[in-house]
Amino acid sequence: MRRIDLNCDLGEGAGSDEQILPLVTSANVACGVHAGGPGVMRRTVDAAIQAGVAIGAHPGFQDLPNFGRVNIDLSPGDVFELVVYQIGALGGFVTAAGGRLAHVKAHGALYTMAAEDAALADAIARAVKAMDPALILFGLPKSELVRAGARAGIPTATEAFADRTYQRDGTLTPRGEAGALIADVQQAAAQAVRIVTEGKVRATDGTDIEIQADTICLHGDGAHALELAREIRRRMEDAGVTLAPVGRP
Repeated sequence: MRRIDLNCDLGEGAGSDEQILPLVTSANVACGVHAGGPGVMRRTVDAAIQAGVAIGAHPGFQDLPNFGRVNIDLSPGDVFELVVYQIGALGGFVTAAGGRLAHVKAHGALYTMAAEDAALADAIARAVKAMDPALILFGLPKSELVRAGARAGIPTATEAFADRTYQRDGTLTPRGEAGALIADVQQAAAQAVRIVTEGKVRATDGTDIEIQADTICLHGDGAHALELAREIRRRMEDAGVTLAPVGRP
């Protein structure tokens, strides 16, 4: 039976988190650095536990004005410290609520930079391993993040995106370029289902590329995030796909 994890970036102030949570299987919770804060983190964690979804830390660059989506030149040592700090902060709220942190997914510019920079990817993987070697590290298929997780000996999960477009080489279209985001709910949901059922995605140049994913992401700050979560879940169930968190039986 086909199965997939459906994850969503939450705790970023979008306002629809509690409605989205019952529709997804994993929540990547902002750690108060690129978005959120102590109160938001606590409430999001509590709601995620109530909904029964897996909880992950979503560490990003310390850049609230730009939502962590602008590249920042940090050393691998600085990235290690930044990621340890954020995993520890969110992990504290998870522990206090009686839950367990399940995974780590870098946010925004940190995610895309580490996908191509082995040194930054290794720093993130080392931070994850230092905090808890059982944590699952999310990353793009064939990216440096996935390779770094393998080098560090920690579990990894390959991630694809419902609401982002792809280049012919399998990378995401940079957010600054036209057409990087898929605003149409039906198109995004169809892309997500095709990734799972066919292992393919249509690149911006019209070619089909192969893609393997353990988890599909939708962005909680998207204008139609709640509608998209509902449509993806409906289509997955209609296609006979089981939605379940990565790593759970």
